[in-house]
Amino acid sequence: MIAFLRGILAEALPHRVTLDVHGVGYVALIPLTTFDRLPQIGVEVQLLTHYHVTDRDHTLFGFMTTDERDLFRLLMDRVSGIGPKMALSVLSGLPVAAFKDAVIAGDVKALSRIKGVGGKTAERIVLELKDKVGVVTAWQAAQTAKGTHDPKQEAQSDAVLGLIALGYKQSEAIKAVNELAKQSELDTADKLIREALRSMN
Repeated sequence: MIAFLRGILAEALPHRVTLDVHGVGYVALIPLTTFDRLPQIGVEVQLLTHYHVTDRDHTLFGFMTTDERDLFRLLMDRVSGIGPKMALSVLSGLPVAAFKDAVIAGDVKALSRIKGVGGKTAERIVLELKDKVGVVTAWQAAQTAKGTHDPKQEAQSDAVLGLIALGYKQSEAIKAVNELAKQSELDTADKLIREALRSMN
């Protein structure tokens, strides 16, 4: 599995980039939110990646932030009928924060305005993320944590969201993170996620 690529930006189109990584050109499909953050051609850049394999092809998707990649994976894994192309359209249609706000508020109209997402798909996104996964509750907790300006609480909330994006149930993620948060050296979301994955596997 390819977790990230760091290389020279050789080509940049609104939905696709090519990175020159030590003489090998990697093509990755990207959302517009990532395209907007890209540097100039010829400058080094790092993209977080998701490697998608099917019987027909192998496709690499690139993202500038962890939030983008987590949401991409969450949509594919947790919302029925959404594949990688639709998930990419969602990210291109709304910034991650705006998407989360729309789901939390149940704003189906805002979601249905995204290109390729109709009213029924928008309703399914809200219902399945809220009812089946409980991810909306985790997003609300993360917003509350950021409002407290408590780095430790923010790290715990971000870690829970990261584990949900990886396919774990919300209850499992919260339990694992709460147990690990008692250890003072685990003070970032990345550290908490790594240790949680060890304890849950």
